[in-house]
Amino acid sequence: MKSDMICFILGGGAGTRLYPLTDKRSKPAVPLGGKYRLIDIPVSNCLNSGVHRIFVLTQFNSASLNQHIKNTYNFDIFSEGFVDILAAEQTRDEQEGWFKGTADAVRQCMKHLRKYDYKNILILSGDQLYQMDLKEFNEYHNASKADITIASIPVKAKDATGFGIMKVNKAGFIDDFIEKPKKAVLKNWKSSVSANAKKQDKHYLASMGIYIFNKEALQKVFDKYPQATDFGKEIIPKMIASGKKVASYDYEGYWEDIGTIRSFFEANIALAGNLPEFNLHDVNNMTYTHPRMLPPTKLFGTVINRVVLSEGGIINAKSIEKSVIGIRARIGKNSTLKNCIVFGNDSYEPYEVIQNDKIVNMGIGKNCKIENAILDKDCRISDSVKIIGHRKLKDTETKEYIIRDGIIVIRKGAIIKKGSRIGYFKK
Repeated sequence: MKSDMICFILGGGAGTRLYPLTDKRSKPAVPLGGKYRLIDIPVSNCLNSGVHRIFVLTQFNSASLNQHIKNTYNFDIFSEGFVDILAAEQTRDEQEGWFKGTADAVRQCMKHLRKYDYKNILILSGDQLYQMDLKEFNEYHNASKADITIASIPVKAKDATGFGIMKVNKAGFIDDFIEKPKKAVLKNWKSSVSANAKKQDKHYLASMGIYIFNKEALQKVFDKYPQATDFGKEIIPKMIASGKKVASYDYEGYWEDIGTIRSFFEANIALAGNLPEFNLHDVNNMTYTHPRMLPPTKLFGTVINRVVLSEGGIINAKSIEKSVIGIRARIGKNSTLKNCIVFGNDSYEPYEVIQNDKIVNMGIGKNCKIENAILDKDCRISDSVKIIGHRKLKDTETKEYIIRDGIIVIRKGAIIKKGSRIGYFKK
């Protein structure tokens, strides 16, 4: 059954809080769960919900994202479905080009929808982790006869200052909205939430940055507020103030905004749990990505516990615990990993290069100890290296690595010399 929606997935800004993972790639192109990328999550949510017309709006470091989408999401010639890229562009009518915010990005791209027949516009973020039935969300929007429906989730006071917070009346419509409120005014923004949310001390309803607009309502808003650039800061408060019907769609499933190194790290490590809240093994909610046709991973004497292990690896490690290991990973003899995210490698090195003792090979060498760290792609970790992340570490930035929130991130393609010690070591 055809969906009456067409979808815009926002590619995000410069991704400064996820730096250096976003140094050479956009946020939605950041690897996730060993073999996926962040963009696979919203696209998979759409496909699982029957939404097959999808545009991804890109701007910063978009080359790898464009390539991933081109190589991954191809529909047959008899289908009307597509996942297409819409990059920021200059035109004769509009010389500014760059997207200045979420609303401005959508406004600039509306002209590309003229040839399509649709009723509603679904707007998603490209850097969130969740599994939502978007068909049910759309049905709720249509039933409420709202101009816009915002997906909302209950959050704790300590998290509320980082989101758009709303007040919702008994009919399910939003009476007031504030973007990232100060702690001093939070007490005035408590909402009526479910019993389950109350038990978790979640008394505030936050915008998930997931919207459904009526086509006509959105165009009227853009016509009325041509200078507005952001949905949360400008468009939504203005719509509420002008009396538009702005509904809230309550969602209490797992949802994580992958905005910082710490949140990215914890969300990935959680995937290695026995019954993670985000289930990559859900048959009814498949997570799609690029099929690489890689060989199976080989292990030699390695003790593994709570590990997500991707294909194409050659693992000689002593032990790996509570970690996510990416594609084509190579880990040397007697090395131990704990609480690690290893992105893996984009290619294999030739056998003659691997045998050259003068070259530090891609992957992790022998006798290494790595904890609480993220290793970006194509890293070259020599033998006897110790990398130990810890919350006591101060934020640091070097040519080879950075430290954020106690997590050590080895940069893409970095070479770590033999015997190096990085991080926290007890005296």
